[in-house]
Amino acid sequence: MTSYHVDAESAPLTFDLGGGLECTKVSLGPMDNNGYLLVGQTGPAVWIDAADEADRILEILKGRDLGTLVTTHRHHDHVGATADVMDATGAVGICGGPDRDAIERATGTEQKQVWDGSTIQVGEGALEVIGLVGHTPGSIALVWTPADGPTHIFSGDSLFPGGPGKTNSPEDFTSLLDDLVDKVFDRFPDDTVVHPGHGDATTLGAERPQLGEWRTRGW
Repeated sequence: MTSYHVDAESAPLTFDLGGGLECTKVSLGPMDNNGYLLVGQTGPAVWIDAADEADRILEILKGRDLGTLVTTHRHHDHVGATADVMDATGAVGICGGPDRDAIERATGTEQKQVWDGSTIQVGEGALEVIGLVGHTPGSIALVWTPADGPTHIFSGDSLFPGGPGKTNSPEDFTSLLDDLVDKVFDRFPDDTVVHPGHGDATTLGAERPQLGEWRTRGW
C-alpha cells in the first residue's frame, strides 16, 4: 500500500480519500507530527492536529475556508499551533470530551467536545468520531467511509504501524487495546487505511495479525 510518507524536508502531500474528499498531509515541528487538511468539493475544510508551525499551516490553508480544527488528544506536541490557527481562521475547535479541559488550558481556546456517536461535517459528508481511552483519557480517531473506496481512519497517537500508542500503565494499555479491537479492528475491513499522528500510514490488514502479540507484550 501507499505509505503517504512526509517528513520535515518534504513538501505537503495531497491525495484522494474517495467520496469527493481530498487530504493534504504535512510534517510539523521537531517531533514530526502529522497535520492533515481535509477538503471536500463544497463546504468548509477540516484540519486535524495543528501541532506546530502555524505559519506553514496557514500557508497551506490560504484561500480556503477552515470550519473546524480537530485535536486528536491533549499532548503538548499536538496543540502548539492551535490557538494561532483558530484565531487566524475563526475555526471551531473540537476534541474528545475527557481531554477538553486540558486542551483549553494549554491553548487558551474554547473547545467543543465530541465522543462516540458524534460526527464532524466535512465536504458533503461527515467524519465519524471514535473515542479511544488509554494514550490519553480523551483521545479520538476520525473515520471517513466513502462509497467508492476504502475507509480511512485518522488515529492520532492511538494506533501506529506496529502497535498502539504509548500508555503509562498496564490498565491504560488494556483499555486502549480493548477499544482498538472493539471499535476499530472488529468493525472495519482489512483495506482500511490508518493515518497516524506521526509517521507513515498502514492498514488494518497489515496490523491485525499482530493483535495477539501486542497483548502479550503489553505495549
